[in-house]
Amino acid sequence: MKLEHLRNFSIIAHIDHGKSTLADRFLEITGTIEKRKMKDQVLDSMELERERGITIKMQPVRMEHTLSGQTYVLNLIDTPGHIDFSYEVSRALRAVEGAILLVDATQGVQAQTLTTLAMAREQGLVIVPVVSKIDSPLARVDEVKLELATLLGISPEEVVMCSGRTGEGVKELLDAIVMRVPAPKNDYAGGENFRGLIFDFKYSNHRGVIVYLRVFDGEVKKNTPLEFRAAGKTFIASEVGTFAPEEEPREVLTPGEIGYIVTGIKEPGVASVGDTLARNNSKVPTLPGYFTPSPVVWASVYPESQDDFDSLRQSLLKLKLSDSSLSYEEESSGNLGRGYRCGFLGMLHLEIVTERLKREFNLTLIVTTPTIAYEVRSRGNKVELIYSPMRFPEESHIEEIREPWVRVTLFAPPNYVSPIMQLLYDHEAELGDSETWADGRTKMTVRMPMRELMRNFFDKIKSVSSGFASLSYEIEGMKVADVVRLDVLVAEEVVPAFSRIVSRRKVEHDAQEAVEKLYKILPRQMFVTKIQGKAMGRIIASRTMSAMRKDVTGYLYGGDITRKMKLLEKQKRGKKKMKEHGRVNIPQDVFLKMVKQED
Repeated sequence: MKLEHLRNFSIIAHIDHGKSTLADRFLEITGTIEKRKMKDQVLDSMELERERGITIKMQPVRMEHTLSGQTYVLNLIDTPGHIDFSYEVSRALRAVEGAILLVDATQGVQAQTLTTLAMAREQGLVIVPVVSKIDSPLARVDEVKLELATLLGISPEEVVMCSGRTGEGVKELLDAIVMRVPAPKNDYAGGENFRGLIFDFKYSNHRGVIVYLRVFDGEVKKNTPLEFRAAGKTFIASEVGTFAPEEEPREVLTPGEIGYIVTGIKEPGVASVGDTLARNNSKVPTLPGYFTPSPVVWASVYPESQDDFDSLRQSLLKLKLSDSSLSYEEESSGNLGRGYRCGFLGMLHLEIVTERLKREFNLTLIVTTPTIAYEVRSRGNKVELIYSPMRFPEESHIEEIREPWVRVTLFAPPNYVSPIMQLLYDHEAELGDSETWADGRTKMTVRMPMRELMRNFFDKIKSVSSGFASLSYEIEGMKVADVVRLDVLVAEEVVPAFSRIVSRRKVEHDAQEAVEKLYKILPRQMFVTKIQGKAMGRIIASRTMSAMRKDVTGYLYGGDITRKMKLLEKQKRGKKKMKEHGRVNIPQDVFLKMVKQED
């Protein structure tokens, strides 16, 4: 394949702007898939992706398109649209020379679009602006076209119009890709100088890890000895090939091509997105930009039945083979048994992983309330990174707490700005710059603690704006946090599973809420039971649950009143003794209701 007849491109857009539908039309028009085999969202291979209409795992595809009698090979990498997977998007963009910037004609430019566009510009990609869904009765074609042209600083005539649903304008878009996106370059010729960038991978029970890569230099064949540069692991390529969109074996992968290599490796942590593949003992330099994605959200995952603990361990191991950004370590709780403390890239990543554990491995799980990592400096200048409330030192031992902050970009129609401002105040946000866009929408830049972003901020923004607002965020760094550990005590004993980190200004409200919730669901005991919320070394919320009363005199009939009095006194002494030495056994379902994330 000649380099000048090769085009590598990606589609970047906000969630639900029609990326997968447009990719379907590409496959249909180029004849990559026969019409009888066509189905919606061909490149979204997971059942979960089809159900939610989002892209989680990237699926590349190779197509052929003829323009002016010349056949060109087009390699498309469809990318995830959610902010949690921004590192995967950045590696996919590194593997291509051009990007389609897809904007929904009914919604206009969204916050996430700007974030991904900035990433594409940093990589120096050629941007092909496209307005989609032009067939919709709600489409604002001319307005969105002008908005996109203004954003990119180009003439509105350069913006391509199309509809992924009807296929209108899709052939013209394929022509524009051939004419505007540059062909790949080859810096190091020859098979000895092979190097490729891993932008994704998957796991097969029979063939081990299969890496998806872009060949930058040289060429690679079957039985070539290769090395993962970051992991330092060597292997022999047992198969190489391209995507059509199913895996199709080939003799050789040449410079500029996008394909796969079967490694045969069956251990986790070897393959990782962004790593460089090169020939074993090769002297070619490693491709730049690789780093290990760090988890920002933690949650504990326990099997509902402890008999499933081994199954959970095996499931996490298998999942890590296809998702290197997942991290986990074993932990145990006196009430919930053995489980794993898992690290995730964000809330959607957490949701996807737990859902996959339930569906693909048939596990029933308890997932605790997610937390973030705090940098705690104790007396004696000892600094620790703590991501579990149970590991927090006592209030009197803490010198300073720091927490991650995020920079949020918000787009909203002007009539929703007022309720959004109230919501921002409730979530301790600091408002930065704001400006009005061409279509009348307001763009706001906001800084806020990440823990507040996790308190259903996405859902609340969508709720107060009737779904018209959009947002994206990026982690800015650590700032001093005014937070405290809130403990819940039952019968004057701390229940570790109910402990959490809350803002000092909301601690009384959160303590009252936790105590009230537990008061309603905890079964009554044989003795008077106190349920308390404790923070900053004092009790700040309390409810007393009356004892369950047993009629010990019910079987008596007639006789002296002193018989009844003796029995009642004996019962009173017994209850006093239970109150002093008794323990409350909290049923499993109470833990589930308290610990599970709120719906």
